[in-house]
Amino acid sequence: MWFEDTDIRLRALEPEDLDWLYTLENDETLWGVGCSNVPYSRYALKSYIAESRHDIYADGQLRLVAVLKATGAVVGCVDLVDFSPRHLRAEVGIFLYPDYRNRGWGGRMLKMLVSYTREHLCLHQLYAWVAEENVQAQRLFQKSGFSRQAVLEGWLRDKKGGFTAASLFTLLL
Repeated sequence: MWFEDTDIRLRALEPEDLDWLYTLENDETLWGVGCSNVPYSRYALKSYIAESRHDIYADGQLRLVAVLKATGAVVGCVDLVDFSPRHLRAEVGIFLYPDYRNRGWGGRMLKMLVSYTREHLCLHQLYAWVAEENVQAQRLFQKSGFSRQAVLEGWLRDKKGGFTAASLFTLLL
């Protein structure tokens, strides 16, 4: 199955996800790795969940929630953003709660996402930007078959208001 293995399932956002999504999107420590740097209201996120068609062609993005099958606990999420139907590519984002890191969940989530994008979305390429200091994420993408293409100095804004380097990882499907 494309969205689950023996222990973990990727699923669409549900109304019950509002609380953890609110916490995630408003966590200022994560703003440096995304494009947003403003807080989201509960109302805006509730509308986002309700109005999302869970179709990358309609929404231009796709977020899948990763849950443990045994308990239903949310371990994180994977995103496809910056989707280009013309060039058949999308940017990958992945988030794992700290308690679930270094246990293989991220690699399993990426494996399912890659299979889905290859077989059902017929994408040609996936890519990810990873801050140079995020060695764990770099290893995750490399273990998942992505190749480092470039290191761009001054690409990401850091927490101190300066800029830091980022690696571009790509995967041809």
